[in-house]
Amino acid sequence: MIFAKAMDSGMIGAILGNTRGKETEDKAMLHYKTGLITCDESRATPGYTIFWPLGSTTVHIINMRGVVVHEWHMSGPPGNYAYLLPNGNLLAAIRTKECAKGLAAKGGLLQELDWDGEVLWEYIDHWQHHDFRRRPNGNTIYIGWELLPEEAARRVRGGVKGTEHEDGIYGDFLREVDPQGNTVWEWHAATDQEIEKYPICPLCDRREFAHANTVFPLPNGDVMMSWRQNHLIATIDRTTKAFKWEMCDWILGHQHDVQMLENGHVLVFANGCHAPWHGPQEGSRIFEIDPKDNKIVWQYVGNPPYTFDSSFISGVQRLASGNTLICEGRWGRIFEITPEGDIVWDYVSPYFQDDPPYTGGNYVFRAYRYGADSPEIAGRLDPDPYK
Repeated sequence: MIFAKAMDSGMIGAILGNTRGKETEDKAMLHYKTGLITCDESRATPGYTIFWPLGSTTVHIINMRGVVVHEWHMSGPPGNYAYLLPNGNLLAAIRTKECAKGLAAKGGLLQELDWDGEVLWEYIDHWQHHDFRRRPNGNTIYIGWELLPEEAARRVRGGVKGTEHEDGIYGDFLREVDPQGNTVWEWHAATDQEIEKYPICPLCDRREFAHANTVFPLPNGDVMMSWRQNHLIATIDRTTKAFKWEMCDWILGHQHDVQMLENGHVLVFANGCHAPWHGPQEGSRIFEIDPKDNKIVWQYVGNPPYTFDSSFISGVQRLASGNTLICEGRWGRIFEITPEGDIVWDYVSPYFQDDPPYTGGNYVFRAYRYGADSPEIAGRLDPDPYK
C-alpha cells in the first residue's frame, strides 16, 4: 500500500490563529486566510476549478491564481453542486421547497445552462437529493427519496431506536430519464436491496435507509453508489439490479464521492465520521481501493491527521497528471496533492453564508478541475489559467 502523508499548509492557521480578510470580516473561521494559499506552478495541474458554495446562488470558476473568471447566477441555492458537461454547459441541481422536512441535502430542480446562463433543459422531482449525472447518451440519472412501505421498513436494522422520521423511514431510489423527461430505468432500495444485510450505523438515526450521496454511472451501464449511514459502496448491475461488487466497512467513515478510475480502481473520500481511527488518529482519508480484493492500495492522510478533516460532504477527483484534487467540504477548502502527498495547490473559499443551515460556514459539497484545452472549457477561457 502506498501511503501519502504531507503537511497541510492551508490548515496551519487552525493552529496559529485567525486573521480576517475583507471577504470574511466578522466571520468566525479556523483558516488563517482565504483565497489562494499555495500554488506550485512546476507541479500543480493547470486548469480551471468550478465550485458552488452551499447556501449561495452563484457558481464560480477560478483560475490557478484563485481569481474568479466566470460565474453563473442561479435561481436558487444549490442542491448540492454543479459541474460542466463536455459541451461546456453547466448541469446543476437547485434546492426546491417541496419535500418532507428533516431530510438533508435535497435538490429538486435539475437544470442545464449554457455558458451565458440560459436554461436549455430542466427536470423537476422535488424528491431528488444529493447527486445527479448526465450519461453520454444524453440521459440523466439521479438519486431520490421515497417512503419505505411498512414491510420494507420493518426490515431495517441498526440505528438509534426511536429516531425514525415522523412519516416512517425513507429509502433511496435511482431514476434515469431521457432528454424528454421519460423514465427509462429505475432502482429502488425497497425492492432491489437486501435491506437486512446492511444495518445502519448504531450512532445514526433511522430517518433514512441509508442516505445515498453518490451516483456514478459506469460505461457499461452499471451504476456505482455510496450510502453514508452504513459505510457501503457498491456497483449495481443494470440488468439484474443486484450488487455485483460491494465494500461495506466502517473504515470508510460515512464516505462520499465514490468513483471508478481508468485503472479499474475505486477512489473515495473517507470522511472518517464514526470510523475506527477517530479519536487519537482523527481526520479524513482519501482511499484508492482495488476492487479485486477491496485492499487499499493508496491513501492520503493529513500530517498530523486532524489537519485534514471533513466529517460530512466533500469530494475528490483524480487529475490527468496523476495528482488528486480534494474538496475538504466542511472548511470550504480545495487543494491538490501529488501521489506522494505533497500539497501543490491550495485554496479556501471566501464565501461565508449568513443564513441557516449554513450560517457562518463556507461549505463546498464538491469541486472539479478542467484543463484549459478540455472539451468543458474549449477556448471559453484564457488558454493560460495562470493569467
